[in-house]
Amino acid sequence: MKILFASQAIDGHFNPMTGVAVRLKERGHNVAWYTGPVFRDKLRDLDIPLLPFQRAIEHRVDNLFELYPERAELKGPRAIGFDGEKIFASNVSNFFEDIRELEQDFSFDVAVVDSSMFIHRLVASLMGKPLVNFVAIPNMESDPLVPPLFFGFKPARNPVERSIQAAAGFLSDNVILRPAGLSYRRQLAAYGQAAPRHGRLTDEPYRSSAAVIQTGPEALDFPRRHRNPAVHYVGALLPYRPPGPAGAVAERDTKEAERWPQYPRTMLVTQGTVDNVDQDKLIVPALEAVKDMDALVIVATGGRGTEALSARYPQPNIVIRDFVDFARVLDFTDVFITNGGFGGVQLSLSKGVPMVVSGINEGKSDVNARVEFAGVGISLKTERPKPWRIAQAVQEILSNAAWRTRAQQMRDLFAAGDPAAVAAAVVEKAAGLAPD
Repeated sequence: MKILFASQAIDGHFNPMTGVAVRLKERGHNVAWYTGPVFRDKLRDLDIPLLPFQRAIEHRVDNLFELYPERAELKGPRAIGFDGEKIFASNVSNFFEDIRELEQDFSFDVAVVDSSMFIHRLVASLMGKPLVNFVAIPNMESDPLVPPLFFGFKPARNPVERSIQAAAGFLSDNVILRPAGLSYRRQLAAYGQAAPRHGRLTDEPYRSSAAVIQTGPEALDFPRRHRNPAVHYVGALLPYRPPGPAGAVAERDTKEAERWPQYPRTMLVTQGTVDNVDQDKLIVPALEAVKDMDALVIVATGGRGTEALSARYPQPNIVIRDFVDFARVLDFTDVFITNGGFGGVQLSLSKGVPMVVSGINEGKSDVNARVEFAGVGISLKTERPKPWRIAQAVQEILSNAAWRTRAQQMRDLFAAGDPAAVAAAVVEKAAGLAPD
């Protein structure tokens, strides 16, 4: 069977899909991947052919501000609305035309498509292909019990909170997402297609797909009144890692880690790989908060400002690197301080590590609300936390064993199955190869 994977050229969308693609390849299927050229080397290492963007704009982690300089000045709802229109909705026709063209040479039987590409209705309706929606972020399908997107709300507990969330939901659907929704509908109309009049843009991939692969366990989602039978919570779909030692790089990292000083506690700090230009948002406040604690503090900068930050914080208990092997470091971490990328959250919970989370943009407020709702971390509900608030949250997690207990309970849920195998079976079933 020929399977087309399609994703944005953004690590947080591409990486979680890799394990499923490799598993399907191991099962004997012919897998190819439509994405940006930025992932050429990664796909070569996976022995998966790259079908690169032709018409589509390659939105990458490192070029967003170059493509859209005005984005740097936007905050909160305006930033979310801008990203929705420019980074996601604007490329729908380009993605679809690319895929229609590549289908001439790679006549795929089923497509596994990143939820943020929003081409699901066009591919399913106009190409007649079974399509699996791949969701690398929390479940965004609307539901009466689920709070509106982008505000970091937890489920409403009383009439006052329900009223506030209803107003915020109106703002989210009719103001924040309106430019993206209008762009999407215009592009569909050009193909003689129409989206349902009710529901929001983010519902479209759920409505138009034969099946939905939802990363993370259901326990990390909010309660829902309606259960979509097409949605399969498969567990943590983390970036593919080859079995056994990963060669010279892993050996180098292991030897370096053995030289790190020994402390009774270890903390890992990151500001992600997208919103990591301004380290005063989280990395610097976190270092100010914990630099004098009796703890090893490991910071991953994502490749920005590492040398300057190392000079600013020369303390022997602080290790600052461009990148670290999160999967390995989290094995001996006590608290993970992060802005709340969903991949990092899942990796932390797969290791049973509680978190201090502080982020709003790129949907992180909704991720962090789920972390707090599940009782596995403390959300500071801001892009720029004060050092004293971080220190207070870290001390609370270190002094109260309940945080680690709940994180370890979540770890057990993550370890209960084989997420890549479950996801691969979802794809095969959607293509008619697996029994009900």
